[in-house]
Amino acid sequence: MFISSKAINKSKQLTQNDWLYAALEILSTYGVESVKIVPLAKKLGVTSGSFYWHFSDRPALYDSLLDYWEREMTDKAIEAAKDYEGSPRDRIWGLMEQVMDSGMAKYDLAIGHWAKSYTKAQEVFSRTVEKRLTFATWMFEQVGFDKIQAETRGRIMVVYMMGESTLLPGDHRERKELLKLKHEILTTLQQR
Repeated sequence: MFISSKAINKSKQLTQNDWLYAALEILSTYGVESVKIVPLAKKLGVTSGSFYWHFSDRPALYDSLLDYWEREMTDKAIEAAKDYEGSPRDRIWGLMEQVMDSGMAKYDLAIGHWAKSYTKAQEVFSRTVEKRLTFATWMFEQVGFDKIQAETRGRIMVVYMMGESTLLPGDHRERKELLKLKHEILTTLQQR
């Protein structure tokens, strides 16, 4: 139904995405200062010379990393949810479940922190959050909420999903049960 996040390629031929995924892992654990060529190469089990097949330098890596995060952790999820043919409520559940199960939001806090000190990171972070909010609003409008209700519920969902994986780690089963409850609360039409 929905896409899953990608793990590092286990074959000898590394792709640019393998480097980017490893860089995201380092970024989320140690911060952007630690996203360097030699530690990345070591993490991937290759020489640092391999890096230059995919990137001209560290700034090129940084720009590609931001593009990768936006594309893999937002754009692909939105496209998959748009293509979903089930009910609007099920579409929301599928997206929420996908984000939780695949860990798509686990890098958001690190990217947000980086955005405080790097202009391009700020631009990409702001644009990506806006995409998420706009799409979430649309999904709640499809359920039947008016514009204000849809925006409010969409914002709650996006902020919750971005924070859940980094601020409230815990047992996956418990988190999944709470996610179901939050989905129910967010998608239930209320009479005024």
